[in-house]
Amino acid sequence: MSLKQAILSLEFRPGEIMQKPEICAELGVSRSPVAEAVARLSAEGLVNVVPQAGTFVARFSMEEIREGAFLREALELAAIEMVATTITEDQLVLLRRNLRIQEALMQDGDISGFYQMDASMHELIMSFTHFKRLAVLAETAWVHVNRARRLNLPAPGRIEATLEEHKAIVAALEARDPKAARAATRYHLRQLITFLEPLVQSHPDLFDTNN
Repeated sequence: MSLKQAILSLEFRPGEIMQKPEICAELGVSRSPVAEAVARLSAEGLVNVVPQAGTFVARFSMEEIREGAFLREALELAAIEMVATTITEDQLVLLRRNLRIQEALMQDGDISGFYQMDASMHELIMSFTHFKRLAVLAETAWVHVNRARRLNLPAPGRIEATLEEHKAIVAALEARDPKAARAATRYHLRQLITFLEPLVQSHPDLFDTNN
């Protein structure tokens, strides 16, 4: 697992100090690659390098989460409207297959697997626009939301609700209805933020209360 994935998956918790010697030993690499990786993570706002103190995993920031959600919503709503008018049967087959896997993972209680297929579904829809940079832009905007939502998916009933929201999006695409697809996608994305807002109170130690 890469350092970035370890941070996004909360293997490294917000506020935790990153011990470079231990990381080097675990990954089997020298300090140089780790230092380069930390520099990239710092540029993405995922770690804070404090002189004379160390490197710390960045705490969550609701300001950054709201901004990321706003940008992702703008990109994804534009994409879904386009895809609703151009989607092919072969593309719908891919989305239906993805939904079936999501349902099986939900029934198995595989939260990590469900999360991966959730992300894959959104990536599929983005790819159907044939805009090569769109998925990268969306993922960059979503990085802070992506990390915080790991606290949320285990919430009782949230995975089931997420699956139903995904089914509504696919149903709108099957109907080739841009308006319905946009509405279903907006509802889905905003539900996530609704569930993330209370985390500031339930996990105050993981959030930067200064912004």
